[in-house]
Amino acid sequence: MNRLAKDEDGASLVEYTVLLGILLVAVITTIVTVGGWVSAQWAALSSGISSTN
Repeated sequence: MNRLAKDEDGASLVEYTVLLGILLVAVITTIVTVGGWVSAQWAALSSGISSTN
């Protein structure tokens, strides 16, 4: 039991997993936000091109 109390590999693994999860949420949020913005820009561009013809 004493050996398990001093083992920090499991704690490090959990910390890295939590960090990876936080980064994953940040990346997904960024992709969704930028995707919405790009979609709006394409719609505005398409609308502008259509109105000039």
